[in-house]
Amino acid sequence: MADAADDKSGDSESIRQKLNHDTARIRWGELREAQQQNLVVKVSTDLDLIDVACQFTLDNRAQVEVWMQEKQVRKVDARQAEYWDHENRELWAVVVAPWVLVQVLKPGSS
Repeated sequence: MADAADDKSGDSESIRQKLNHDTARIRWGELREAQQQNLVVKVSTDLDLIDVACQFTLDNRAQVEVWMQEKQVRKVDARQAEYWDHENRELWAVVVAPWVLVQVLKPGSS
């Protein structure tokens, strides 16, 4: 019989696989509606987008709050949105309803 830690680990891995599959490149302009609803969250390139999305999915508020306090995870503000709109920025994105998590592509990303 598997213990609770094994179950959580298995759940986490299946969530990670699904999120990885659902991650895609997207132009900022395609996120305007979500941004108007204040639902777009920027993830620092210091973090792994899938790790963050997994913690959102698991509702790990303590970890998300730490990232927010460290400004590694935060809602996209109007200034950032305008900048990305102006340069037609392409981003990595994954939906963790209702949020859309985005991350600037790292140089050399394919």
